[in-house]
Amino acid sequence: QVQLVESGGGLVQPGGSLRLSCVASGIIFRVNDMGWYRQAPGKQREFVADISNGGSTNYADSVKGRFTVSRDNAKNTVYLEMNSLKPEDTAAYYCTAEVLRGSTSPYLRSRYWGQGTQVTVSS
Repeated sequence: QVQLVESGGGLVQPGGSLRLSCVASGIIFRVNDMGWYRQAPGKQREFVADISNGGSTNYADSVKGRFTVSRDNAKNTVYLEMNSLKPEDTAAYYCTAEVLRGSTSPYLRSRYWGQGTQVTVSS
């Protein structure tokens, strides 16, 4: 089995910064794309950012210029650097990854989700 574990959430004032981390663990051959979604109370889960195994990135318009997604392939870890945070960024943030798992071919391709980490932006 594969697990994604997020960390780094918390309470921050408007204009502040936070850095989220997410580590994928298990019997992993390769992690393909990794990314972040968020869900605010009463709203649907929405895309925030993602990054390919080769480093190509995509961002939601609402976070462009403020958030930066990066990864360390050797550690199967994805990061989300969040700057200039706004109250509307308050949400549970979820890590996701497409993983090829298994110790030998054929590998199983599946998408996994973390349990979420809360980010609250408030004065």
